[in-house]
Amino acid sequence: MTTEQPKPIRHPQHWATAAMPPLQRFLAGCHAEFWPDHDGAVANYIPELGKADPAHFGISLATLDGHVYEVGDSRVPFTIQSMSKPFVFAIALDALGSDQVERVIGVEPSGDPFNSIRLNAENHPFNPMVNAGAIACSGLVRQARHGDAFETIRDALGRFAGRRLDVDDAVFTSEAATGDRNRAIAYLLRTSDVLKEPVDDVLAVYFRQCAVLVTARDCAIMAATLANRGVNPVTGEQVVTPYAVSRTLAVMTSSGMYDFAGEWIYRVGIPAKSGVGGGILASLPARLGLGSYSPRLDGHGNSVRGIKVCEALSAHYGLHMLNRSDDARTSIIADYDIGANPSRRSRRAQERDILAAHPDAVRVLELVGTLSFSNVDYVSRQLAGSARPQFVIFDLHRVTAMTQAGLRLLAELFRELADFHVTVVLSGIRRSSAEWQEITERTGDLGNVRDFYLLDTAIEWAEDQIVYRYGGAIDFIETTELAEQPLLAGLSGDERHELAALATIKHYQQGERILAAGEPANSLFFLRSGVIHVTLPDGIRLATLTAGQCFGEMALLEPLRSADVVADFSATAFEITLDDFERFRARHPKAGERIMRNLAQLLAERLTIANARLNLLAAD
Repeated sequence: MTTEQPKPIRHPQHWATAAMPPLQRFLAGCHAEFWPDHDGAVANYIPELGKADPAHFGISLATLDGHVYEVGDSRVPFTIQSMSKPFVFAIALDALGSDQVERVIGVEPSGDPFNSIRLNAENHPFNPMVNAGAIACSGLVRQARHGDAFETIRDALGRFAGRRLDVDDAVFTSEAATGDRNRAIAYLLRTSDVLKEPVDDVLAVYFRQCAVLVTARDCAIMAATLANRGVNPVTGEQVVTPYAVSRTLAVMTSSGMYDFAGEWIYRVGIPAKSGVGGGILASLPARLGLGSYSPRLDGHGNSVRGIKVCEALSAHYGLHMLNRSDDARTSIIADYDIGANPSRRSRRAQERDILAAHPDAVRVLELVGTLSFSNVDYVSRQLAGSARPQFVIFDLHRVTAMTQAGLRLLAELFRELADFHVTVVLSGIRRSSAEWQEITERTGDLGNVRDFYLLDTAIEWAEDQIVYRYGGAIDFIETTELAEQPLLAGLSGDERHELAALATIKHYQQGERILAAGEPANSLFFLRSGVIHVTLPDGIRLATLTAGQCFGEMALLEPLRSADVVADFSATAFEITLDDFERFRARHPKAGERIMRNLAQLLAERLTIANARLNLLAAD
């Protein structure tokens, strides 16, 4: 985080409109349309707030992948005021525990203005979004952190924003000098035993937290952090727990806009919070965070222009939170078995025969998006509606989030599969990730779950298990001779013997690079023992080869190597130089033609597998 203040971005004419993405263009259009609106007035009940420039107008929107759109005065600092309330509530829930917080602060809408001096039937604040509830929250933090209470709050607000935030001391002093109504509220809370700390100490924390300086950009990122289950999408930091986020968004929905909250949620449908400094932040779960700044307020204490921006964004893009159109059927991007799409492992005849006899023994489901309750339910029904495989591979590398309900249902699915002796294989997820920890916590010590980060490695492992189960063997130590090479099929014994005389046996250690992309292709190789893999320069694996198979054969067609070849285990190979091979073909033209036909057949088989893979993706 940095204390450096970002430079202001002024009006939309500074943007190169021809290069604008659609959403940037929409926000710029909102700015241009609403900037001439001079309705409302700058708050002046705190004298220092009355000095704000009424012409200021900034809009910012942050996406959950960390992209931030900005228009107008999006980097002009202003005091956060009541927009601090949801964040301090979330901080209190995590720091003190929900029982302690919920014991003294309610969650019901009050229907009153934000500064109402009224408590509920239990003499507690109605909710944490009105001043009484916010002062009670600050009191709880003060009770737990004592003299460090404000710095605890400021540090947390800075983590929500992704940078260290400063304080406007002039506004703090002005608010402390004129905050008699808040003192009345605080003494009422003290009398009701809601506040345990001295009133002046609690109000010093509260007034100072309201005087923290933010920008519209900061507000957008803070709102996006709430929308992203507590993870700041710019910094990647988990600022608060998903539990605290869900409860905070709930009270923002019902009470964030005070006595305008009902109409707000009816018309806009996005959890939001306003502040008398002129800011509004809106947080649409799993979608975006919006921040705006315009100091002219309406009679409810909400920014006139800010409300119009939120209304326009929600209406134009249909973002009302109760107008969701997610379809669980889109959670599966590909669904296939090893008969339709085997691994990239080149296998010997015996292995191929076993796998061909059991094509549906391994099923692969490539998932995408969020693993929500409905999405996991749909996945489970797809499995239940077909023949039961022996292995199910769930590829999660396109999964962006997992809800608690989805994780619970996923764990129950794994247990059910275990009851039927089906092995679950996870790919695309690292053991160090938070998602893996959540999955293992939910599933416990199930013995039927395996994991491989690469999908093809997972498929290859499952295929190996099928080979073993049906009497096959995969012997990496086995040594083969040239006569067993598919590329040389159909050659006479004398022709193979002549080729063997041209070959040199090469030895390679585990992890040794045998061939490198871009180097001259001047030899053919026939794997004699061990295992090697072929990868593109970007790390994508093309094939795994075992004894009895050739590599480097593209030297017959291309002058340069197009892929890397690395030894998985200690390996040996027959190497025949391309010059010697061409001289052999010149002496035995029919044998040369046979070899080229074999090569064409090998390439056609690889192309068939690749096309099947592409067709699966296109169909889904």
